[in-house]
Amino acid sequence: MTDSDADLLGPCGPVDRTLLDAIDDAVVRVLGEGAELSDGQREAVLGAVADDCLAVLPPAAGKTAVYAVTGLVLGGPTVVVSPTLSLHHDQVAHLVDAGLRAEVLNSTVKRDPVLARFADGGIDVLVTSPEQLARPDVLDALAAGAPTLLAIDEVHCVCDWGPDFRPDYLTLAAARRRLGRPRVLGLTATASVPARAEILELLGIPDACVVVRDPDRPRIHLAAHLVHDEDAKWERVCDQVAALEGAGIVYVTTRGHTSEVRDRLRDAGITAEAYHGGMKAKERTQVQDAFMAGEVPVVVATSAFGMGIDKPDVRWVVHGDTPTSIDAYHQEIGRAARDGEAATAVLFHRPEDLARPKLFASGRDPGTSALHAVIAAVCQNPDGVDRDELAKPAGVSKSALAGAVPALVALGAVRCLPGRRLAPGDMLASCDGGDVHDLAARAAAVVARRREREQSKVELVRRYAEATGCRRRTLLEALGESRDEPCGHCDQCDAGRPGDPGDRAGLHDASGADGDPVPGEAVRHGQWGRGTVTTVAEESVVVLFDEGGYRTLSLPVVREKHLLEPA
Repeated sequence: MTDSDADLLGPCGPVDRTLLDAIDDAVVRVLGEGAELSDGQREAVLGAVADDCLAVLPPAAGKTAVYAVTGLVLGGPTVVVSPTLSLHHDQVAHLVDAGLRAEVLNSTVKRDPVLARFADGGIDVLVTSPEQLARPDVLDALAAGAPTLLAIDEVHCVCDWGPDFRPDYLTLAAARRRLGRPRVLGLTATASVPARAEILELLGIPDACVVVRDPDRPRIHLAAHLVHDEDAKWERVCDQVAALEGAGIVYVTTRGHTSEVRDRLRDAGITAEAYHGGMKAKERTQVQDAFMAGEVPVVVATSAFGMGIDKPDVRWVVHGDTPTSIDAYHQEIGRAARDGEAATAVLFHRPEDLARPKLFASGRDPGTSALHAVIAAVCQNPDGVDRDELAKPAGVSKSALAGAVPALVALGAVRCLPGRRLAPGDMLASCDGGDVHDLAARAAAVVARRREREQSKVELVRRYAEATGCRRRTLLEALGESRDEPCGHCDQCDAGRPGDPGDRAGLHDASGADGDPVPGEAVRHGQWGRGTVTTVAEESVVVLFDEGGYRTLSLPVVREKHLLEPA
């Protein structure tokens, strides 16, 4: 590195020379003499050594090196949260190869000896799961080792899986408090603007530094087809797969669809296997291993098929169901073309597929008084109470209560026990009545913001699937990255429909009058507060508000009444 002013300015502000030298020394230790961090890795490390940080980096960007270097610079042991057992062992292998003392803490090893070594300073990096960090005894043992960095790999799982699939992801904010508040570094390959806000809120670090590198996958050709009949959709999916060459993945949203599409493909003479989270672990492993070895060219899967799928020669990804978020879609198509060769991503969009997430997004939220009643009831049952038993006394539906639990867990008001039971969380230990009311009000605000973001995610998926202009530009701008030019490598560009800045279904920016808002600009609205401009078209402007989600405003009215001011 040089002594230029640019080198002394990190993404979170100035970085002193001593710290830069420490980063250089750590890079040599982790990557070897003469090695350098990529621009994205360097920005992420600079952000994390200065403050809590969320880093959105492309696949294969070397995220393991980011937290390894950051941990060495901060000077204490690192705890890494990673979603799958296969990733645990892969990451530890890379760390050990780099000369670090790294170990795994999960269900495959004896817990106590590992915790003892961590507490005694014998481990540099401990790779574990959110389920382990939900255990008070584990947290107490890890706290004795005084970790300085809590790194969360595939951090999008916090908002994608935490509320419904793996609730222990919601306990990470509470776990961090019990660990002595180490620095937090979240790492992922995909996070749209609403997803970033939700991740940071659920982790309890809303003001963290955010580092985003170009999320484009330029070697993947993008296409989408509108269909209305369910049976006809599956016929077209099978025809599409038959026309594609090489290994590929068909993503669907239900377990039943995995079997149905697999059987249709087999009837067409295509070797295919189904994969979903309800299968036995041994069966899932067999399917994944056969796919990775090239023995099975096609896997029909739910989103459960993804983590650890680093097969370089995946040539195509087909979505038979419309995904529930643009983040999930971007993650899933990113499993193609990892060898740098050309690949194809095809989405079959049936508007009715979005009915379920829309229904979820528009459901009724429990208010502060209802959440206060829930917290009070949990406090009366220190050994735990079935969550379904709390709905009636709180005056809310079971579905509304289920939607509120993630906020209560993330804030530390309650904690999840096996068997859908809830118990008082760490933030209730010394709470009086006023504190409980404050917790309930904060939880109600979190629930409302999450509902707005869910609505935003559905809208972004719809906009991408129904885009009338360049599909890649639509996708990238949905992910918060502005693009002025069409890509020339999608179905819309192929058909001579790259679009123009006035396209209603796209997210394209437009050159307007002086003083008009521009994509990416931080603005403030009198009613909805602070937000970020995502789209400026000829007659409208779309803003993602921190508190109100996406709002579409008339651009002439914005100009006339000065509705948006620079934030």
